[in-house]
This record gives sequence, C-alpha cells and structure tokens, in this order.
Amino acid sequence: MSKETFQIAKRPGFGNKGVPIRVRTNFFEVTKIPDMKIIHYYVTIFPKVSLRLNRKVFNHFSEENQRVLGGVKPVFDGTRNMFTHKSLPFQDSSFDVKYVELEEDNAPMGSKRPFRRFTIRIRKTRDIFMDDLFRFLHAKGNMTWNCKRAITAMGTIISHEISINHPTIRNLFYTSQGARPLFGGIEAWPGYYQLVRPTRGKMMINIDSSATTFYEGGPLIQMIAKILRLRSPDDLRRGLSERDHQKIEKIIKNLRISDNHIPENRRKFKIEKLTQSSASNTMFNRNKINVTTYFQKEYNRRLLYPFLPCVVVGKNYYLPIEVCDVIPGQRYIQKLNEIQTAEMYKFTCQPPSTRANKIQAGLNILDYRNNEYLKQFGMAVSNNMTVVNARILPTPTIQYHPTSRENRIEPKHGVWDLKNKRVATGATLGSWSVLAFSNERELPNQAIKHFLRELITTCNDMGMNIVMRDPPICHVDPSENTEESLKKAWFMAKEKARVKPQLILCILRYKSALYAEIKRVSDTVIGIATQCILSNNIFRGKRQYYANVCLKMNVKLGGENSFLIPEHIKFVADQPTILMGADITNSSLGDYKSLSYAALCGSMNARASHYIASLRVQTGHAEIIVDLENMVKELLRTFYQTHRLKPKKILFYRDGVSKSRYIDVLESELTAIKDACHSLEANYKPTITFVLVKKRRHTRFFPIDRQNYDRTGNCPPGTVIETDITHPFEFDFYLLSHAGIMGTSRPTHYQVLYDENEFDANRLQTLTYNLCHTYARCTRSVSLVPPVYYANLAATRAKLYSSYDSDTGKTTFEAVKEALRKVMYFI
Repeated sequence: MSKETFQIAKRPGFGNKGVPIRVRTNFFEVTKIPDMKIIHYYVTIFPKVSLRLNRKVFNHFSEENQRVLGGVKPVFDGTRNMFTHKSLPFQDSSFDVKYVELEEDNAPMGSKRPFRRFTIRIRKTRDIFMDDLFRFLHAKGNMTWNCKRAITAMGTIISHEISINHPTIRNLFYTSQGARPLFGGIEAWPGYYQLVRPTRGKMMINIDSSATTFYEGGPLIQMIAKILRLRSPDDLRRGLSERDHQKIEKIIKNLRISDNHIPENRRKFKIEKLTQSSASNTMFNRNKINVTTYFQKEYNRRLLYPFLPCVVVGKNYYLPIEVCDVIPGQRYIQKLNEIQTAEMYKFTCQPPSTRANKIQAGLNILDYRNNEYLKQFGMAVSNNMTVVNARILPTPTIQYHPTSRENRIEPKHGVWDLKNKRVATGATLGSWSVLAFSNERELPNQAIKHFLRELITTCNDMGMNIVMRDPPICHVDPSENTEESLKKAWFMAKEKARVKPQLILCILRYKSALYAEIKRVSDTVIGIATQCILSNNIFRGKRQYYANVCLKMNVKLGGENSFLIPEHIKFVADQPTILMGADITNSSLGDYKSLSYAALCGSMNARASHYIASLRVQTGHAEIIVDLENMVKELLRTFYQTHRLKPKKILFYRDGVSKSRYIDVLESELTAIKDACHSLEANYKPTITFVLVKKRRHTRFFPIDRQNYDRTGNCPPGTVIETDITHPFEFDFYLLSHAGIMGTSRPTHYQVLYDENEFDANRLQTLTYNLCHTYARCTRSVSLVPPVYYANLAATRAKLYSSYDSDTGKTTFEAVKEALRKVMYFI
C-alpha cells in the first residue's frame, strides 16, 4: 500500500469521570505576549567555537556596537538565530570583533593572546507575524511557520541573558551555587529547565529544577587524589599502580586546564593523556632534559611530586600534574560509579514541597521581571505557579485466582499486597537448576537450600506448582565462560528431572556485565528462562521478596499473575483486541556506527495480562521503527494462532518520539501497521488508535489540599489533567498513574495522533489508568502503560544480543530462541 497522509487527531471533548480537584503545576503564564512583529536574522560567527563562547562573543559585540545596531539589543540562540523587536539599520553586514577571553572560555592550546579576532555576519531572513500564534492558541488556526518561529523567538528571548552567565545545555542552565561534591573529583550542580510552551489560549513557561555533574575546579593534584579516594595528595607519594594510571587517564582525558607556574601568564590546555614515565624520567626532546630538572632550572620550581607522571598537552609538550589547575565549569559526561550515583540521587530526589520551593527559587535567578530583553519585546511572566483543574479517576478492581481467600482487591493509594492471594494461572515447574556464581565457601549450599525451601513454599502457596523441590545446585567461578556454565546447569537439570529444563535460577554477587551475558546466552543460545537474584537476598529471608521472585518466575514460565475484571477493561474484553507497545532504545557501543533497538510488545489474551515481544536492530539513531510492518505481522499471526480470531481493534501505544517527529512517525508507522494487516488478508482492516507516550518531561503537579496528598506528599494515583496546560485543540492529557515512593512523581503525557476507535476522553483515560494496574512483576500501579513498559524492557534486553567484531567491523544480532518467544522472558 502507498504511504498515506494523516492529520493529528483533534480533541473529542473533555472527560468528567472521577473526583475533581485543583493542583498547582510548574507552568508560569506569559501574561504579556509580543504584539509587534519580530524580526528574524541569521548569524554566522567565524572561527567556529563552543556554543557558550559563541554567546559571549555575540553579547560582547552587541554591547560594543549599540550605535551600529540602532539601540536594539538583539537576542541570540548561540547557533544561528537572532531576533530583534524592530528592524536593524542594515539588511546584511559583517563585523570584526575583538574578544578578550576569560579563564573559563575554551581557548586554543597554549594561548597567550590577550584577545581573539572573530567575524560576525548578520543577515536578515524574514519578519515573524504574531497573528498566526494567537489564532493557534485559540484553536482558530493550525501550527504555521510563523507560529513555530514565534515560539522559537520567545524561547530565545527568555533564555538569552541567563545563557550568557551560566553553562547551558539546550533548555537547561546550571549554577555552581549550592554545588555538592560527589566523590572522585566531580560535583553536582543544581540547574533549571525553562521552555516556552503553547497551551489552551495562553503561552506558558515550564520551569523545573534539574542537576548535572561537573568536574571540580582547582588543583589537578587534588582531583587525582579524590579520584583514587585518598585522604590528601600526600598519599600519592607511594606512586601510581598501572591500574591507577589507567583510571586517572580515562577520567581526565580532554579536561581543560591552566598552568600555574607563571601566575602572570597563565595558559590554557587540553589534556591528551598521561606519560608512562614519571616527571623525573620524562625527557623534553628539544632540551634533552627531564621535566623535573627543566622546571627547577627554567622556573625555579622544585617539584613536590617528581615521581608522578606528567600530563601530555601537545606533541612533546609535558606539564607536571602539580602545576595544573582544572578550569571550573566543565561538564562531566562519563558514567557515574555506584557511590556517585547514590549521592546524585540524594541531591536530586526532592519531595514535592522542596521541589516546588526550589522552582520558585529558580524564578528568582531567572528574574523575568527585571529582564531588559523581555521588556524590550513587551513580554511579562507571572511569578506564580499555574493552578489547574484535575480529576482523580476511580480505582479498578484486580482479580486473582477464585480459590484465593482474597480473590478481588481494590488497591488503596496505588498499592496492594499478595497476602491471601493465589496467581490467576499458576505455571508448573518440573525441571530446573540453581547456578551460583561463587564458591561454596562464600555461599554454602545449606544457605541456598534454605532459601529454596522458602521460595518453593511461597510459590506453591501462591498457586504455582513446583514439582522439583530439590533442584541441583552448581557453583562456578564468575570468571569462567558463562555459556559453558549455563549449559552445565542445563544438563544437570535435565539429568535429574529426565525432562527438558524450564528455568535456571542464577545467583550473582552483584549485578554486572555477568547479568548481561547470562541473559544473552539464555535467551539466544540455550533458549531457557533465567531468574537472577543477588546473593545478599539469600540471607535476608523476606516473604515479600520471595513473592516478587515468584511473580517473575510465573510469567516467564507462561503463567498469569492477575487481571482486571472485564468491566474495567471493556475495550479489550468486548471484542478481539490487541494492545501494542512500541519503543526504540538507542545505543553507541564503542566508537563504531551507532545502533538502535526496536521492540514491539503485544497482548495475547482478552485480559491484557500476557504479552509477547518482537525485536529488531537498526542502524543510526532514527526514531522510526524501520521493520514495523513485519513486527506487527509477527504479533498478529501469534494472536490468530492462539485464538483462531483476528483482532478487530488495535490500540498502539508508542514511546520515544520527539515532538518534531510526530507527523513523520505517525505517517510511517501507521502506514506500516495498515500494510501489515493488508498483507495478511486483503480486506483485513481493524480499527486503529495510535497514542504517543512521553515519560521524560519536566511537568510536575503539586496538590493544594492536604486531603489530596499521598504518603509522599504527591498527587494521588489516578490524577489526570487535560485542560489549562494541554494542547490548544489536539487530544492529549497528563496521567499520574502511580503512587510516589520518593521524590516528586513524574506524570506521563499521552497524545492521540490517530483514532478509528472513536475514544472519548473518559474511555481512553480510564482504560489507560486501569491498564497501569496490570504490570506483571509488582503489586503497584505503575507510571507507564504496561504495553510500553514491556517494550522498554524488551528493547533494553535487545541491546544485550548485539556483538561487534573489531576485525571485520560488523555487528551481529542474535535472535531470541523460539522456545521463549511466546512467554514474557523479558520481565
């Protein structure tokens, strides 16, 4: 079939189901919007430098050339777009600029010059008229070029001043005020997100608190001591091991530093690597003298650490570590270790009241009221968070096995437990083994057997049928070949039970690369379900933990944990219906061509409690799933083989799409879904609803009345918002479907792009919320609709199936074994 052109679905009306409440949100109304035309110019700055330096050079030019600019203070986005509130005295002109660089600016290596020369060219493009934007906001016109440019201009106006004074990453800026050390020579900087957003009848600014990591400024020798977790640089006197050398070099490579041995003429450099030899044994080729002696003779600087290596900052250009200072304000983009991650989590995990106060504090830093650029364009922004209407949707009823003492449960505050409940359909486990990645001294068989007794008792109490109550236990060294270890455990299970093994329970000391290899081998080589547990849980003996392991094992073996009563899932239960969730996870493995992993998960029963996955790998960071047609066909065929019925309805939830690609993804993937149906049968045309799901947003909600607080101070599960801050006329809503555990809960945004099933707001919002109670591996309502949640898990698992051959430059992607494809192995 040829590719069709689709229009994004319009809002069918508003919902009224649930208890109405009022909440605050981190949106601030633009109370005055520019009513004049905005003039758009393109700017080119040569030579090319960093975004931040671009902004500083431009700002310096603007301040020094006010007469030439006719008294206009233009705003600039740091790349090419410049906006003014009135036309400049010229259409196209070039200017020479002398800029004196500051210490934090990214100067060329060894720069001694007091200033650099830049050329700025400014060229007018066109006028931006605001009428289109006003029409769009009031649902009287579509998003036009003028609308898009007006929104871009307003975003540049509000961010121009703050971007000059602070490190900025897209819509985020950061400040060293309130920074917290994270160990290892890095620190967390607080920051703020700001983005201009069109909403129903208004322009709003979405402001949120944020944080990221920077290298600590100051002496490089102190940073290195912190990297090695030493008390002070004096502890470096014992020297560096080869492992220490590699660790330091990896972290400080490309770090910008300044030298300090000539205070009146400090120069800036970028670290390339560390020398293999110490300063006393590193020779300057041109002088035939070692670095230690050279610094003594040339600068009368006696090195305190001549036994440490030097940093290489150019060909045959070496600096002793102790004469180097780290230039502040450099972002740390490497992966955090466990300690740093834990500290970063403490720094960013804020309860709602704290986050709300921090957002208000950010407003003081942004200081819109005294921003001369906003005044120049006739803009004004409210200092108060917007109060919006919300509703708390009714809680669905969850069904367990009829023989349970409590076979129906209505969750309270998004949470329930497994006490007195048996899974809806219990799997039978007759052949399995235990594989402990440790020696018997570290983890005695007696402890494992005690754990197994408790686990088996819990599983049987919950309705599983564990036939083999004394599975064989195998200990292996974690450094041994994982594939061979798993095959050994597989054969031990088969030998004892005399039937094909179903599961290997793997005990790991900690989750590491070993976990990834276990899943790769079990999924794509052997074709057996694996359940990994950490060895410290062997000794804890908590029933809730045993129950959670049981839930995972049951669905991996084809069982069903729970389901919603039919009246709470009518859309799925009334007619043959398939729910689909799709996601793409991007990955860059090493330095070769990046890959993307696509996953499509589909429900295979009328209870929407059992899913299967289809996986693909594709090159590049494309947001469109390339082989979606064949993936959809896989799921539809399996559905038909299971029920001898074709789905009459498809509800397709799609994650991982940026706003700019909505139409592209809709046109490509909706066409792929329709083509898949047509290729299976010429007249097969199920009704399709295509919903985009977005989790990583900066929208937050804060309850106003204490009676609407949950345990953590967040809005309660089921809170839905569809007015005030949503699209002027498209069908979207925010849903907070989970109970807060820590910090401020993040709502999920759902937008309907296409709808042949004629959903109204109540039906789609309620169905989506109810589905969030069906996630198979816990007894909580979750933040993301499960079809997409499962697609996230499956796409992440797909990453493990890729391997790269550095000799041939080729990537191989191993397929999941047929034995696992009809169960939820990815849980």
